[in-house]
Amino acid sequence: MKNIFCRLFLIQQLFAWFGAVLALGAAQERDKRPNIFFFFADDWGRYAGVYKENPVNQLVNTPAIDRVGLEGVRFTNAHVNAPSCTPSRSALFSGQYFYRTGRGAILRPAIWDESIPTFPLLLEKSGYFIGHTYKAWGPGVPANAPFGAKRTQFTGAGNRFNRFSQNVTKLVAKGANLDDAKERIYKECIDNFEAFLARRRATPEDATKPFCYYFGPTNTHRAWEKGSGKALWNLDPEKLKGRMPKFLPDVPEVRQDFCDYLGEVLALDAVLERFIAKLEAMGELDNTVIVLSGDHGIPGFPRAKCNLYNIGTEVALLVRWGDKVKGGRAVDDFINLMDLAPTFLEIGGEKPPACMTGRSILPLLLSDKNGQVDPARDYVITGRERHVERARADLTPYPQRAIRTKDFLYIRNFKPERWPAGDPYAWNAKKLPENFAEKSRDSRYAFADMDASPTKTWLMLHGAKPEWIVHWKYAFGKRPAEELYDLRTDPDCLVNVATDADYDKRRQTLAARMMEVLAQTNDPRATNGGGMFENPPFAGPGTEEIRKPR
Repeated sequence: MKNIFCRLFLIQQLFAWFGAVLALGAAQERDKRPNIFFFFADDWGRYAGVYKENPVNQLVNTPAIDRVGLEGVRFTNAHVNAPSCTPSRSALFSGQYFYRTGRGAILRPAIWDESIPTFPLLLEKSGYFIGHTYKAWGPGVPANAPFGAKRTQFTGAGNRFNRFSQNVTKLVAKGANLDDAKERIYKECIDNFEAFLARRRATPEDATKPFCYYFGPTNTHRAWEKGSGKALWNLDPEKLKGRMPKFLPDVPEVRQDFCDYLGEVLALDAVLERFIAKLEAMGELDNTVIVLSGDHGIPGFPRAKCNLYNIGTEVALLVRWGDKVKGGRAVDDFINLMDLAPTFLEIGGEKPPACMTGRSILPLLLSDKNGQVDPARDYVITGRERHVERARADLTPYPQRAIRTKDFLYIRNFKPERWPAGDPYAWNAKKLPENFAEKSRDSRYAFADMDASPTKTWLMLHGAKPEWIVHWKYAFGKRPAEELYDLRTDPDCLVNVATDADYDKRRQTLAARMMEVLAQTNDPRATNGGGMFENPPFAGPGTEEIRKPR
């Protein structure tokens, strides 16, 4: 009997040992999960040499960004869910449509609901070491909450990159060589990344973890140094003549403004080159998923940021992952950036929570196909509620939803009686100050939902002239309840065919499809008339941003 018990004990121990070996093997296999390097630029849009179908991009040289696209996958139809900083990022981190994120659905005063799961914190819980530098989620309270807020923040080396052109210009004015001045600022970014890596190495447990690092520069957000495109990057604004969208006045002031923005894009490329070099030096490049994108279109230009036209919602999306992703591919499937949250979780071996409405693009990454890979990804839904809180005197939003397909863009404006770019204020009252051209960095004079810019200033000063009134209307004019654009013949969305009988069936089909998705995903605009977004705390009296005393 004693021998039997001994044998049973030995068998039990053997099973325990075997289980431990399996558990260790599973843990080791789990530790082989790839790192994630997420480069997400504020207001970037779709500007890079690798997207040469846009005539503007034919003037910029972005070798580092292009490398990621050429050695990985270039997505040609990636769009943000909302073309406004906070709601766009709410959708990004939560993997849900922006209107499902509570106070995260508006820009100001946004408050993050910490009961909403986000991919960075889920990855951290699963064993990733996470960290972020610069802007992750905001404006809002707590700042960068979906990425762990200050607890996971690494900015100690400096943040001068976020005002790149201004800071480089200052250094040069003090006697620095231009290239040296740039390098000083790039170095701050890499040093912040080094601090993140050093913290990861601080304990044996963390040192074995894969990392998820997020770099969120804001230099492509307003404002930047006037003339910096030429002064810092030798970009000639006159070469933009005839290349910009037709709704922009093709005049020197606007060309220079656009050129200065492209200079900031070149700064993104330059710092990315240094990040890639760092990953290569670490021997981690091919074990790292590099994802490049931005939160919406170009700021301070008509129909762009804060609008549902292509220039407002389309963004770059480039993904490189060593040998796991076949390079040199262009994928035409429609991507909503909320799709990245479940994608990152699946890359990390985690199952996305059921509340996520985004669909993982991992199958597209692992495919070897070009063009349309998944036939079901033939549309994207975008939308908008409130941007600047005082854009309208009654503190209301400009609610919109849209569906974008390969050939058409359908937009529903729920409150067409309102001004889409905000109330005219001083412009309508003809009370612009005499020196408005110099003071126009303040967007509150009029049309506050368009960022202050030289382009906006030019339109406000010249828009009443007969030859420019149509451009003024493109920028600031009221819009009908429905808009429909045939992108096959009208890529700049200039001719609204919503009332054209030849397009009636198409309009009805797109409208019905969009409203069905909105209803299925509990958009208040489809389920209760949008009352939630029309009243406090989202809009109306008492919903101004709470500003801290200076």
